[in-house]
Amino acid sequence: MTQIPTIKSEGRTLLTLGLPLIGSQVAGFAVHSTDALMLGWYSVQALAQSALGGQIYFLAFILGSGFAWAILPLVAKAAEDGDLQSVRRTTRMGLWTSTFAGLALIIPMWWSEPLLLALGQDPANAAGAQVYLRIAGWGLIPFLWAQVLRSYLSAVEHTGIVFWVSTAVLVLNAGVNYLLIFGHFGFPELGLRGAAIASLGVAIASFIGFVVYVQVKFPEHEMFVRFWRADPEAIAKLFSMALPISATGLAESGLFAAATFIMGALGTAQVAAGNIVIQPAALAFMFHLGLSQAGTVRAGQALSHKNRAELRRIAVAAAVVSLAFALIVVAGFVIFRTEIVSAFLNFDDPKAAQVLAIGVGLMIIAAAFQLVDAAQVLALGILRGLQDTKIPMIMAVVSYWLIGMPIAVVLGLYTPLGPYGVWIGLVAGLTAAAVLLWWRYMRLEGTVG
Repeated sequence: MTQIPTIKSEGRTLLTLGLPLIGSQVAGFAVHSTDALMLGWYSVQALAQSALGGQIYFLAFILGSGFAWAILPLVAKAAEDGDLQSVRRTTRMGLWTSTFAGLALIIPMWWSEPLLLALGQDPANAAGAQVYLRIAGWGLIPFLWAQVLRSYLSAVEHTGIVFWVSTAVLVLNAGVNYLLIFGHFGFPELGLRGAAIASLGVAIASFIGFVVYVQVKFPEHEMFVRFWRADPEAIAKLFSMALPISATGLAESGLFAAATFIMGALGTAQVAAGNIVIQPAALAFMFHLGLSQAGTVRAGQALSHKNRAELRRIAVAAAVVSLAFALIVVAGFVIFRTEIVSAFLNFDDPKAAQVLAIGVGLMIIAAAFQLVDAAQVLALGILRGLQDTKIPMIMAVVSYWLIGMPIAVVLGLYTPLGPYGVWIGLVAGLTAAAVLLWWRYMRLEGTVG
């Protein structure tokens, strides 16, 4: 009789910690959705070009953000243990390693056109994507820095500022997009370049906002004092956690990026439709991602306490909350699929009707993978809280690339299903990952305490 209210109480704890993180994830993703929405109003081709460039940028971000993700469980456990020195050392070296990662990842973004042409993309779309990345790509380093500070603040349970900074830059991005994409109020009409400038500005603004808060709120942490001093032990610990996390993220995001490139090979209307549908699907995913991050913090605390019962309550409560939200999203996607896709289109464009027809069908499949996508990211978050990253990485690679991708390629390119077959492959990969990762959690739960 006492377990139900305990699980309910844990659910409230997760939501108290997680709602600002969920809100910040939604606001952060809404930045990209705003780009897609406004560029879709501008032209279908600009939307397709931003989709290709955005996928490369996102892959670079995923590769570089492993250090920021690793900070979350490491700092959460150190803070719970009262080890302020480890909190400071881990966060500082996260900024160091993110800088080096960002510098390396700018290179492929700068010369992205040949890469996209080798992947069979339309030459005009490939050229436009490179134009976008040669501006927006410079924002990768400050964006990675912002993610490090975001993880640090989340781990010490100061999630409110994460939400407010994310919301502020969303408003900033929308305003700059409005001025520079369309040329309002005397500003130049820059189209795709305008969206890229806005993305660069958002990355810089996010980092500055977090730095100011850390300096004002946590002067005792001395986060930027003697910042130049290397800490080999902290770097080694970060690398051991971050590389599997980056590889796991790359496996999943690479699956979606490859799906975008397959859609691009099918045609401009197909890639534009896919880019539209991924916006509401990924927006809903932000709820589960924020909840997963809260689960990482709580699981890290349970690990510090060596409390198996606490860990189980965390996992059950998180799963119940995530499932309830996923079911609501599934219903919304099915009922309002036409209205959702139409919102991204300018019907003066001759390709808009074709994009709408494809997008409405894809919305049904996007509804189908809400449940499994939520399940896999939640399991990943809890496993990261337990500092388990290597085996989940292998499971992710197998699920996405040995199961999901072959199905997407075969059904997408060699059957009449075309774009729908590509997305069926996504569902298959996510389903396999959800099953394997929860099996992994159940194996590890018994080792805690």
